[in-house]
Amino acid sequence: MDLACNVVHCSAVHGNSTDLLWLLHFKNGVTNDPFGALSNWNTSTHFCWWSGIKCSPTRPWRVTKLNLTGQSLCGQMSSSLGNMIFVDLSNNSFTGTVPLLNKLQYLNSLFLGSNLLQGVIPTRIGFLTKLQGLSFQRNSLSGVIPPGLGNITDLSVIVLSENQLNGPIPSEFWRMPNIASLYMFENNLSGGIPRTLSNLSSLGQLSLEGNMLGNTLPSNFGNALPSNASGLIDWDLSSNKFTGQIPSIFGSLSGLSILNLEENMLEASDRAIPPSLISNLTQLTTMSFAENKLTGFIPPGLGNLKHMTSLNLSYNNFQGSIPVKFGNLKQPISLHVSSNKLSGVIPETLGQCQQLTTIQMDQNILTGNTSRPPS
Repeated sequence: MDLACNVVHCSAVHGNSTDLLWLLHFKNGVTNDPFGALSNWNTSTHFCWWSGIKCSPTRPWRVTKLNLTGQSLCGQMSSSLGNMIFVDLSNNSFTGTVPLLNKLQYLNSLFLGSNLLQGVIPTRIGFLTKLQGLSFQRNSLSGVIPPGLGNITDLSVIVLSENQLNGPIPSEFWRMPNIASLYMFENNLSGGIPRTLSNLSSLGQLSLEGNMLGNTLPSNFGNALPSNASGLIDWDLSSNKFTGQIPSIFGSLSGLSILNLEENMLEASDRAIPPSLISNLTQLTTMSFAENKLTGFIPPGLGNLKHMTSLNLSYNNFQGSIPVKFGNLKQPISLHVSSNKLSGVIPETLGQCQQLTTIQMDQNILTGNTSRPPS
């Protein structure tokens, strides 16, 4: 059947001429299809059988899902996407701007990451009130983040990483009741982090590294989190030029698995890492305070964190000796304490620690070695 079939005939064959027409319009915007992902997009078959298409299970068989991820498609995205619920066009080479999709009133998932999109995020994206998952990562988007995104109460995942977004993180983001994962690393965001995060009871991952958020981390920062934030497992604020002391209240986040504050300008309270970070964070697997201005002694209690697999304290001003308890670490672990002011003898327990996979201790004043006895 010819692509130029009339609407009446197409409607009889396909059941819904509107969906057929916007799909063909979308295909016309694709200038290169190296894997033939759209090769069966023609009117000889019902569009519900086309590659990447899912339809509703009953008449009139409306298209509900478009999934063409990883097909290396080139061209520009059409703003005509019918009545979609799910759109995944990530990992392609689409150019142009983010299409205006504000009429997709039922859209709950929009994934456009890893393309070549430019321009700003449309402010009208805030009208997608059913949206639950959004990803624009790894494009070349610029401008500010639309505050309206923060008013979409069902949003649980936002991924805006690796763009050129600037300005502050909208205050609305810190009041989203269902947000579970917030990834905005490697942008040009500024303006710090607010003192009030009390509505983020669902937050599990917060990844803001590689921005310009730098200001003093409030000493009561953790108090700003809701009391039921035990689900927070991944906290990455590295490479932001934060100053001040490490808030001891981080220790109240008992479920925390990853804490990364490296490449800032943080200092230790009372010349030490806050004790609560060691005694309470029993689920930690990764901790990095590298490249800060921390002083004092390395707490021996770090050796009691039985789930720890990576500990990086390099490029600080820690003094004293390496704790003997580091030999107690139970998981395969990489240990980095280079470029401090550590002195004394390297504990024999480190040489006996079969779980030690990597150790870096150079640029200190240490004696001894970590060679293991023959088995």
